[in-house]
Amino acid sequence: MSTSLTNNRSLGFSSVLSLVFTLVFILAIEHWIGWGKLLRPWQHLDMTALLLACTLVLGSYGLRAVRLYDYFRPHSFFACLRLILLHNLFNNFLPMRTGEISFPLLMQRYFRTPLSQSTAALLWFRLLDLHSLGTLALVALVQSWLSLPSTGALLCLWLSLPWLGYRLQHLGLRWLHPRLSVRYQLFLEKIQAGLPQQASAFWRAWLWTLLNWSVKLLVFAWVLSLFIELAWQPALLGAVGGELSSVSPIHGIAGAGTYEAGIIAALLPFGVALEQAIQAAVNLHLFLLGMCLLGGALAVLFKPGNSQLT
Repeated sequence: MSTSLTNNRSLGFSSVLSLVFTLVFILAIEHWIGWGKLLRPWQHLDMTALLLACTLVLGSYGLRAVRLYDYFRPHSFFACLRLILLHNLFNNFLPMRTGEISFPLLMQRYFRTPLSQSTAALLWFRLLDLHSLGTLALVALVQSWLSLPSTGALLCLWLSLPWLGYRLQHLGLRWLHPRLSVRYQLFLEKIQAGLPQQASAFWRAWLWTLLNWSVKLLVFAWVLSLFIELAWQPALLGAVGGELSSVSPIHGIAGAGTYEAGIIAALLPFGVALEQAIQAAVNLHLFLLGMCLLGGALAVLFKPGNSQLT
């Protein structure tokens, strides 16, 4: 009971900290720039471009659902899509990344997947996500800070890491299993069930991940360039910086402040003025949150368990 009380207090403190962080961020924007001035560019956006960007981002959510469906082979793709849309919504709006917990809970609810298996799969997916972000960042560094040969060598080394991780995982688990007691062997087997069992499963998950992030981040880079004039390299690095902000231990509500900080940190070395960087970062974040809400609304249409619409 004392552990539960401690956890509740910790969660309550984190929620209060997120609220304070968010309020400070909102007030700081109003003081330095003004929300009216910051949001004004939305009045002049090309609606065709905006609708195309929305469609492509929704397509990236669909690719993430394809990865999940291909990995677990459950009974319904639409249930996978609904799960992805809800997980994305919770992950972006709940404080301190607590929304990650929704993935194993939803997997258990929709597909009766054991928590240990889905948690291991989520960890594997997140490692692939981080690898894809790094890949796109290296691509953006071509003709920016690194020479083409240097970036090419780093990219080849970087691209080999998931396969090395997959092989080492199999060798490590095979070595560890007979050295454990029966109790821990059973636990290890449950964890292993959430990891790719065959090379083909690994390659498919990796390719779906890279394709999903390529679409999403290229669209986000494009959206950044709709608000301020940017070359494609800093725009792509800015989009990557925003996504990498998720590793920060402190988050405002819906990532307010930290997401913008990741984008700004990537744009400033390219000579982008601070006010312009803030304006582009905040507006891209608003676009992202709008897409999360739209995805959550669409998730209501999908009935878990079959391919019919409610």
